[in-house]
Amino acid sequence: MAKAEPLQIRQGEPSKELPSGEEKKKLRIGLFSFTGCEGCMIEFLEILNTKFFDWAPLLDVRYARILKTKNVMDEMDVAFIEGAISTEKEAERMRLIRSKAKRVVAIGSCAISGAPNNWRNYFDERTNDEIRPVMERFGHRKKVTGISDVVKVDATVPGCPMLDNKFIDVIEGYMREFGVLPKKGE
Repeated sequence: MAKAEPLQIRQGEPSKELPSGEEKKKLRIGLFSFTGCEGCMIEFLEILNTKFFDWAPLLDVRYARILKTKNVMDEMDVAFIEGAISTEKEAERMRLIRSKAKRVVAIGSCAISGAPNNWRNYFDERTNDEIRPVMERFGHRKKVTGISDVVKVDATVPGCPMLDNKFIDVIEGYMREFGVLPKKGE
């Protein structure tokens, strides 16, 4: 039985050259977390249990704190976002990510709708008065929202945590769109 190589995600590793002298295209991605439990990031790791060897030669992971310590915030094909936007600082960071990504995908309920973190949007006046000092101290916005209230979102992966099969369909669809995999039927 062949021994599997350890997981290695290298920052900015050049693509391997093909025999024709062309570089092998990789999908440049980032994985980002905002307000939430990071369940979608854990689900991504679970997906790698079955997809790692298929995807490793096809992905250039630019930013993913769950996978590596040296991250680069630069141009990427697709940014996958989990978590709700609850502070202005998060909203600013989301706008920066959008400016660097050709496509943005909201993964999980928090990123799509803000729920369940947005439950505080429906608190009564008394409860809001109680939590106001904490919200002000930490710079929270009046309302918790999904990321589409801050930036344009190109696709969504529903679920809490996200649905594995839908995530696989979305990422592999972008691999085809960006020329990393052949388009279906080719």
